[in-house]
Amino acid sequence: MKKLIIVITTAALLLVLGIWWFSSTQVVKRRTEKLLQILSFEVGEGKGGRQMGVYSLNAILASEVSLTAASIPEANGSFPRAEMESAYSWLGQQAKQTFFEIEKIESIKIDGAQATVNFTIEALVELPSHRPVDGHYQVLFKWQNLKDGWRLREAQWEKLER
Repeated sequence: MKKLIIVITTAALLLVLGIWWFSSTQVVKRRTEKLLQILSFEVGEGKGGRQMGVYSLNAILASEVSLTAASIPEANGSFPRAEMESAYSWLGQQAKQTFFEIEKIESIKIDGAQATVNFTIEALVELPSHRPVDGHYQVLFKWQNLKDGWRLREAQWEKLER
């Protein structure tokens, strides 16, 4: 009898854990964290290793991505995935380092096949001649659940003055 109770309890816990792990909220949260991880390049990291991130990026971006970044006017607009991948490759070749770390997730809202993640990050993009991104930012990611999973369709960045 005790073994049956242990088996049933374990199965129930695994079921609850599985439901939580595969919930839209958790999937979108993990994809947000993964995207920021892909965009982060360590000092001294080989350029070949950096370029491998293009494959991971391809699985996260929608076919068209809208960007709004007040501090980088040339980054604003709507761009096809291929152009975003090209920009990522350029960044991988040029950047001394990049760093994107979530400080706090303010909210994750799921509305059917749409999700919005509002969070703050500490970010750094160090190029040979300047740092176009350096500091704390309020970020809004908008995701869309397509046939092949959640894809980023919009990103808005605004520098926070602290």
